[in-house]
Amino acid sequence: MCGIVGAVAERDVVPILIEGLKRLEYRGYDSAGIAVRLAEGGLQRRRVQGKVQGLIEALQINQLRANTGIAHTRWATHGKPSEANAHPHMAGDAVALVHNGIIENHEQLRAEQRSRGVQHTSETDTETAVHQVHLYVQQGHDLLAAVQHSLKDLQGAYALGVLHNTEPGRLVAARRGSPLVVGVGIGEHFIASDVAALLPVTQQVIFLEDGDVADLTRERVQIYNAEGQPVTRRLYTSELQADAVERGEYRHYMLKEIFEQPRAATDTLEGRLSDKRVLEAAFGPQAAELLNKVNAVQIIACGTSYHAGLVARYWLEGLAKVPCTVEVASEFRYRQVLAKPDTLIVTISQSGETADTLAALHEAQRLGFGPSLTICNVPESALVRASDMALMTRAGPEIGVASTKAFTTQLIALLLLTIVLGRRHGMSVEAEEQAVRALQKLPAQIHQALQLNTQIEALAERFADKQHALFLGRGVHYPIALEGALKLKEISYIHAEAYPAGELKHGPLALVDAEMPVIAVAPNDALQEKLKSNLQEVEARGGQMLVFANHRAVMPSSHYVEMVELGEVEELISPLIYTIPLQLLAYHVALIKGTDVDQPRNLAKSVTVE
Repeated sequence: MCGIVGAVAERDVVPILIEGLKRLEYRGYDSAGIAVRLAEGGLQRRRVQGKVQGLIEALQINQLRANTGIAHTRWATHGKPSEANAHPHMAGDAVALVHNGIIENHEQLRAEQRSRGVQHTSETDTETAVHQVHLYVQQGHDLLAAVQHSLKDLQGAYALGVLHNTEPGRLVAARRGSPLVVGVGIGEHFIASDVAALLPVTQQVIFLEDGDVADLTRERVQIYNAEGQPVTRRLYTSELQADAVERGEYRHYMLKEIFEQPRAATDTLEGRLSDKRVLEAAFGPQAAELLNKVNAVQIIACGTSYHAGLVARYWLEGLAKVPCTVEVASEFRYRQVLAKPDTLIVTISQSGETADTLAALHEAQRLGFGPSLTICNVPESALVRASDMALMTRAGPEIGVASTKAFTTQLIALLLLTIVLGRRHGMSVEAEEQAVRALQKLPAQIHQALQLNTQIEALAERFADKQHALFLGRGVHYPIALEGALKLKEISYIHAEAYPAGELKHGPLALVDAEMPVIAVAPNDALQEKLKSNLQEVEARGGQMLVFANHRAVMPSSHYVEMVELGEVEELISPLIYTIPLQLLAYHVALIKGTDVDQPRNLAKSVTVE
C-alpha cells in the first residue's frame, strides 16, 4: 500500500498522475514512482525513495510524456523503504504493475518463479505479482487474460494497475480487499485508490467490487466480475470538489480539520433531527424493522474509531439501557465469539475500507449475528456495501493521518444511534428531547472549545523536552484520555499512555515525577471528586499536571497544577467537547517537536491490509 493512480488518455497523463499522487500524500508513504507506455513504444519508469516532490524533481531532469501510465506511493510492508522496493514493479521491459495490499503467498510464488528462471530485484511481495502476469503474457495471453489468470494464483488482498508494452492505450485494473475506483472522462479513463486523486479530471466514478477486473482504454471501460463475466457497475457523481482537499489558510491539514469540526458537526446532524426527536430514517429505509429486533450491540473498530466505540458503550448502557460490547477488529476475528441473532453489529471506520474491520464484519455475519450498521465517512465504500444499514458521518475529506473531525462526527453518529435504540428500551420522551437539545448546541460548544487554541499553544511549550506523558480520565472520559494519548504519540512521537484515573495507584504512579507530565480530563460530573484525589497523588510526587475542567471545578491552579477551564458543557456531549483541547495540544506539541504533523512516520491514513 498506499496510493494508486492510473490513466489512459489522448493527452499527456504524466501531470495527471503526479497531481493524483500529491492528493494521496495524506495516506502516508515512504517512496513514490511512475511508469508510462511511451508513444514511440516501450515502458519507462522513474522511482524515488522519499516524497512525491523528489519524483517531480527526477522527472524534471528526465522528462516523460505519455498517453498511458500508472503511479504509486508506497508504505512499506515487505522490504525496507528503498528505490528498489518502490512501485511500479516491472518484469523486464514488458509489464509494469502497481499494487496496494499484501500477497500472502508471495514466498511460494517467488520459489516457483525462480524455478522458471525469473530473477527478482526487490524484497517485495508485489514483484511476484508482476512476474506472474508476465509469465502468462509469455504464454500468449493478452494483458486482460494474463491478469485474470494471475489473480487465480494470488492469495491475499490487492488493488492492481497493470500496463503492457505491446498494448498501447490499455490499462487493466483489479480489486480484492483493497479499494479501487475507476474515473470516467470523455475519451479518457482513470483509476485511483481514492476519489480525491481524480477530482481535477473527473467527478464521474465507478467503485469496483471485490473480484472485479476493469479493462480500460480511451474509448471504454469494461468490467468483469470474479467469474470473468462482463458486468455493469453503477456510475456515481462524486459530491467532492477539487478544492475540498486544499489547506487554505491553515499551516497543516490537521489544524484545518480541527477547526472544521463545528461545520462537520452541523453537517452530520443536518436532516437527522426534528425539534425534539432523532429521525431514525437517517439509518436507512429498513432501519425501523431491523432495529426493532435489537437487544444488544457489538461494536467493532480499530484505532480512533475503537475509542469512539468505547465512548458509545457508556451511552448505550447508561442512556439506552442496551448491553454493549466493544472490541478491536483484529482481535474479534481470531477468538471464539458467541453470536446472538438479536445483537446489532456496528462497524466504525473513517474510510470504510479498514481491512481488519471489514473482515470482522464478514466473520460476524458468518457467525449469525443480527443486523449490521456501519458508521462511515465514505459512501459506497466496502463497509457501506456490506452492511444492512449505514450512517454517513459527512465529515468531508480528512487528509491528516491523525483523525480529528472523523472522530467527533463518529461520536455524533453513535449518540444518534443511542437515542434511536433508547426509545425502544424505555427512554422517556423527556430524556430524548433533552438529548436532542444537547446535540443542537454542539456546533456552538465545539466552536467555544476552539477558542482555547492560543492558551494551549503556550502550554505546549512545557512538552518541548518531554519523552513521556500520562493521560487520565474517569467514566466516559477515559476513552477521551485514550484518544488524547493516541493523538500525542501519533504526531509528536512522545510516548503517551492513558489510564482510568482509579488505576493510577495500581502501577502507573511509579512512573510519575517531574519529567512525566500528567494530563487529566476532569469535567464537573459525579466522578470529579474521586479524580481530584487521584490528582493529589500526582502532586504529592512532584508530578506536573495539566487539567482540563469545567469552569466551576473546585481545583485551583498551583505550582504543580495548570488548569484549563472549559465553559458550561452539557454532560451528555462533554466527551466531544473535551476531545477538542486534546487535539490542539497534540498539534502544538508536534509543531514544537518539529515532526511531520500531517504525515507522521510509519503511519498510513487508510489501513487496508492486516
